[in-house]
Amino acid sequence: MKTGIHPDNYRLVAVKDMSIGETFITKSCADTKETITIDGTEYPLIKREITNASHPFYTGKMKLVDTAGRIDKFKSRYAKVAK
Repeated sequence: MKTGIHPDNYRLVAVKDMSIGETFITKSCADTKETITIDGTEYPLIKREITNASHPFYTGKMKLVDTAGRIDKFKSRYAKVAK
């Protein structure tokens, strides 16, 4: 790795795909408030709704991921406005 091109907080982090629950380790400089312990080592935790582990382009499966019910909230909110 070339020296002097990465921020000081470039470190190993755990990324959790919230749609399928899969967690993997990578390097990042993203700010985090939570941590997770994997195999006895504590990592900063980054939560994402969709990653390459669940994205239809990488999995080949076309499915709608709506873990937070955002589509239903949107439809109910604007159904009231449209009336």
